[in-house]
Amino acid sequence: YGNLKDLYKFMQKGNVVFSQTIIPSKKLVEKIVTVYKSLLDFKRREDLKLIRSDNVVAPNEATENDLLVVHPNTYLKSLKWSLTVANIIEVPPVALLPNFIVQKRILKAFRYQTGGTVLAGKLALERGWAINIGGGFHHCSRDNGGGFCIYADITLCLKMLIQHVDSVRKAVIIDLDAHQGNGHERDFVNNSNIFIMDIYNADIYPHDKDARRGIDKEIRIRSGERDDKYLKLIKLNYPGILDAFKPDIVVYNAGTDILDGDPLGGLCISAEGIIKRDEIIFKETRFRNIPIVMLTSGGYQRSNAKIIADSIINLYKKNLIGNEYAIKRVPDESLERLSVKDHALESLSHDTRYCTFSVGNE
Repeated sequence: YGNLKDLYKFMQKGNVVFSQTIIPSKKLVEKIVTVYKSLLDFKRREDLKLIRSDNVVAPNEATENDLLVVHPNTYLKSLKWSLTVANIIEVPPVALLPNFIVQKRILKAFRYQTGGTVLAGKLALERGWAINIGGGFHHCSRDNGGGFCIYADITLCLKMLIQHVDSVRKAVIIDLDAHQGNGHERDFVNNSNIFIMDIYNADIYPHDKDARRGIDKEIRIRSGERDDKYLKLIKLNYPGILDAFKPDIVVYNAGTDILDGDPLGGLCISAEGIIKRDEIIFKETRFRNIPIVMLTSGGYQRSNAKIIADSIINLYKKNLIGNEYAIKRVPDESLERLSVKDHALESLSHDTRYCTFSVGNE
């Protein structure tokens, strides 16, 4: 995929995180490249300041020590069996591959995206918002992977922030992927510091009744749901949660598998509906001066990447992201403890240790 080299040339530190993806799936690579190309095309036409070519940032992946913050060693060891990985990502031929190939070509990419989610959390605290083009592995819990989710990046991000950043004590997870976010729900059952709102299609995978105990605001919808009711449900519920719970950060799992025609999502939300959904979430969150991390999660059609890019552009045009709406924050020195790796990258907190390809305002 030669386009990846062009992708990396234009990456700059900032708020939109492009995690390295080397998974042997053309669709997954095309998703990231198409998002980038769409943003770059808009930049050429209208001077999108989210993308500038004057810096290149090399990525880091989540290390074993980082992953052990959430996952027990027994789970990480189980990933050394190719059959285990094949079952989690639901690609049976992977079971036939030598595990060193699986580690290099599949798991390494997931570790980069997991690192991207933690980086996005850190950037959101510094600058008010961050978007990881990747991540959102919401079916993975600390003990089990599933549904194409290898590592529990949402759980890891929040645990690292809560453990190491004094200003973070409470968080909201709003999961608007078409599927129930059973991974993080299992991880945060009975955790009063994490409020989970999940709107999902009750007719599809994973049907995890035990995980539902971890949902604080559950809205089960049915296959075929369309824009009007879906957006009303968000407007009626999300603002009140922010006002009542008063989180220190929001993690927004913004799957686009709700798009009409998605082979797995079963919903009938239009592209315009997805863009409006993201606008509502960012407007309500940013208005209250709460940092927000957006993860792109699921989405299994060729058109998904273009919709993600169009949504980011819409947020920029509406001044919900970018310099015009930047929150001036005093860098928290405790951000420097967020990872164990060292790598050269200037940051507002001077933390040089959790880096992926990124692009955004300074």
